[in-house]
Amino acid sequence: MALTALATGTGAGFAATPTPSATSVARQAFDAALATATAPTRSFQGTLPAPTGPYAAGEDVIHLTDRSRLDPWVPSSGPRQLTVTMVYPAVPGTGTPAPYMTLAEAAGHIQQAKIPASSGLTPQNVSSITTHAFDGARPHRGKYPLVVLSPGFGDPRMVLTALATDLASHGFIVALVGDTHGDSGETLANGETPPCAICDDPTLDMDTVTASRALDVSFVIDQLTHGNTAWPLAHLINKHEIGMAGHSIGGAAAATTMIADPRVLAGVDMDGSFYPTPMPGQINRPFLMLGRAGVHSAGGGDLTWGQAWAALGGYKRWLAVTGADHPSFTDVDLLEQEAGFPTPPLDPERGIVITREYVTAFFDQTLKGIHSPLLDGPTPNNPEVIFQP
Repeated sequence: MALTALATGTGAGFAATPTPSATSVARQAFDAALATATAPTRSFQGTLPAPTGPYAAGEDVIHLTDRSRLDPWVPSSGPRQLTVTMVYPAVPGTGTPAPYMTLAEAAGHIQQAKIPASSGLTPQNVSSITTHAFDGARPHRGKYPLVVLSPGFGDPRMVLTALATDLASHGFIVALVGDTHGDSGETLANGETPPCAICDDPTLDMDTVTASRALDVSFVIDQLTHGNTAWPLAHLINKHEIGMAGHSIGGAAAATTMIADPRVLAGVDMDGSFYPTPMPGQINRPFLMLGRAGVHSAGGGDLTWGQAWAALGGYKRWLAVTGADHPSFTDVDLLEQEAGFPTPPLDPERGIVITREYVTAFFDQTLKGIHSPLLDGPTPNNPEVIFQP
């Protein structure tokens, strides 16, 4: 489906191999497979798993403009504009169901992924995927750690919604930060939804992508922790407890952001190659590496993971998930299954469960100081998760 084409055709390529040419080959092969795939026999009605924590998930979409720099991908568009989805602990039974994305974002997503009309996927049914997040929900009183989420290359921020809502339900405030002009489309404050300007650039240096995202994230943190003007609920954020997680290039960006911004106290890379690979002494704070077995296990195909592991100086965990593919750590595989397309050996819902459990446990332990036995070693309830050295 549309979501799969982006996560597998772009983000997955960058996690599996650092060469843009290999990425182009992977995307072309996947597009060809989709074009010949059998269309689902029923109307698509996507539904993400409900959050598992005691709180509901409230949602606000905010728009921020960094007037200190031009947009890195389309400088002629002026100052850098960002669309950010804030997900927060809320009182159950309040608010109205939040859409997965705007119609324009959904249309851009389908168009960039070259999804055939016969697939049954439309902007209407993609935008209306059930998220279990609620617009205008009444916030639950308290102070909560902030976790920034960054998606894979070319992917819109919404593909990490299942993780975001679950984190919020367990007492975190989440900022899903889109990469304007670097993904299939982010609807900006003026109502425009610009397409990706860099997704098909074979000369693109991935280090520039992670550097740009690090600047975006630091700016978002500034806006959310300096007064309450950027977001009316910013007073809920504990500005001394900030973490970041990302998928694919977003995971690499988590490391780059930690190197540049000491306010980010803990980071998670979900199945992404490191661009650039951290050097010893650059990250001495907690870091979790969570990836698919084979490519991202010790001695696997991605050499940057072994190099990063050796360089990390703080509390660290390296987990490889058997049967997972690149999108297993996002919403994508589950939505693909619901649309009637093939899925990897790991059941898509298990992929979401594993991602939620280990990422939440990691941030509970590193930001809240709540020890999680889940991180101590293998558990019988999660036989797919293999602890690396």
